[in-house]
Amino acid sequence: MNTLIASAALVRDTFREAFARKLFWGLFGLSTAMILFFLFIMRIDVVEGALATVSLFGQSMGKRTVDVTHLVRQVHASISTFLFSWSMFLALFASAGLIAAVFEPGRIELLLSKPVSRHHILLGRYVGNLLVVGINVSYLVLGIWLIFGWKTGVWNSSFLAVIGTTAFMFGVLLSAMVLVAVLSESGALALMVAFGLMVMSVILAQRTWAERLLSSEWSRNVWRGLYWVFPKVFDIGRMNLDFVQGRAVGALDPIWSSAAFAAVMFAASIYCFSKRNF
Repeated sequence: MNTLIASAALVRDTFREAFARKLFWGLFGLSTAMILFFLFIMRIDVVEGALATVSLFGQSMGKRTVDVTHLVRQVHASISTFLFSWSMFLALFASAGLIAAVFEPGRIELLLSKPVSRHHILLGRYVGNLLVVGINVSYLVLGIWLIFGWKTGVWNSSFLAVIGTTAFMFGVLLSAMVLVAVLSESGALALMVAFGLMVMSVILAQRTWAERLLSSEWSRNVWRGLYWVFPKVFDIGRMNLDFVQGRAVGALDPIWSSAAFAAVMFAASIYCFSKRNF
């Protein structure tokens, strides 16, 4: 019970710091601006289940006979891809400072003086970051989903999957940021590593292209090995797109391999943190 209370206090401390640094309100403000954009800029008229008019930035696209359910699903797919990337970038920027702040001189000594194990300190900060980001992503996605449902009468619940995919992928990248912060105490370096992993994911996902380009089987095996080692940001984003569009998602290998990466990173963080002297 004491351990649970201590962990909850560490999570609450992360929220307080996010509010104090204005990070929570920054995410909330940007999410609200995005919601207002869709609420006031886009106009959709639906007549008898079909799209009649679309207006964006005051420019009418004229009458259409496209089935509105199909159209909304396609629009949702495009927006979900944008929100997946947009939310990931904002979350990483907001969390870099929160993770590294734990290791500031004076603060880390104070935390270690408390009757709390070191792995609970990392876990509390990790869960707190996930909740701060998860709340803002949920607010943004739910807001846009409600606007489209209200304007079109189509409630495509698969669009809400972007909440889960974004939170999951952020949690994976956050685990790497925690390890870098433990080793370097640098939020900037942790952010650079997270962005590097995102870029590597895009490159390594082009396996078919790489196998044609590379001249030796050894180099192809190295590419395949790196693909399975690093988190699959690009692949999970594509899976989210397929799900929202109603297409088959395919194998779940990118999910379990990314989860395994996160588990290894967090275990390494706990080990390195336990060995450090402050």
